[in-house]
Amino acid sequence: MPRRSLLFSPGDQPDLVRKAPRADPDVIAIDLEDAVAPDARPAAREAVAAVLTDPEFDPDAEVCVRLGGTPEARDADLAALADADAVPDSVMVPKVADAETVAETADLLSIHGFDCPVLALLETARGVVNAVSVADEPATDALVFGAEDLAADVGATRTDAGTEVLYARQRVVTAAAAAGIDAVDTLYTDFSDEAGLREDTRTAVEFGYDGKMAIHPSQVGPINEAFTPDDDRIAWAERVLAARDRAAAEGRGVFEVDGEMIDAPLIAQAERVRDRALAAGRAFEPGE
Repeated sequence: MPRRSLLFSPGDQPDLVRKAPRADPDVIAIDLEDAVAPDARPAAREAVAAVLTDPEFDPDAEVCVRLGGTPEARDADLAALADADAVPDSVMVPKVADAETVAETADLLSIHGFDCPVLALLETARGVVNAVSVADEPATDALVFGAEDLAADVGATRTDAGTEVLYARQRVVTAAAAAGIDAVDTLYTDFSDEAGLREDTRTAVEFGYDGKMAIHPSQVGPINEAFTPDDDRIAWAERVLAARDRAAAEGRGVFEVDGEMIDAPLIAQAERVRDRALAAGRAFEPGE
């Protein structure tokens, strides 16, 4: 499944979790970390387990649980889910510092009888520095970039331009691409500013991210739209890949489409458009 949009929903508010599918996110991230006060987490675990085991809660989305920020909290989260036979599609690990953090979480998953992928949230200086090794850890299925916590960790001031987190934002997506896994971009915190969200998401697409986190249902639609190729882009990719196949049959590696010389980098772009279109349920039919 695609991960264009990842919508957070607080674990201690099950009514909101049940409503989350209405926004049509690709991923629903039920939060047992920052969105839940420490003394409310035992009750939140029970609430999350109840939602996950409810046969009426069957969204057409990946259901991810963001675990606690310490090994002890993650162990308690997974124990509560296991006791209720509540099985998420994936888990997110916050404040991942290194590959060992992911490996330890994978061990906990195995101990509690779960076999699901790990989304590693890189939101500290140490985590960003170790992005490559985190991405290469076999249990890691996606890197998620958290700009707000990173800025706080390094003492940066958040700005509209975002230059203070530019290096980290690009390092995370590059590490994910090198490992062949998904990269999910940081939040746009002002959910009332749709224009700003669209601009920020457009940048994420240009950087090569596969999706973006959302903190409000209203953000899901613009994010999904940005990560779904439009008709013109799909048509271009169809022409490129059809021409590639013809050129390969003739023993040529370089060819022309729409007056533009096409080589390996542009073929890779066309393949990415194809993959995104198919993941979003769009038709893709290379033709003449």
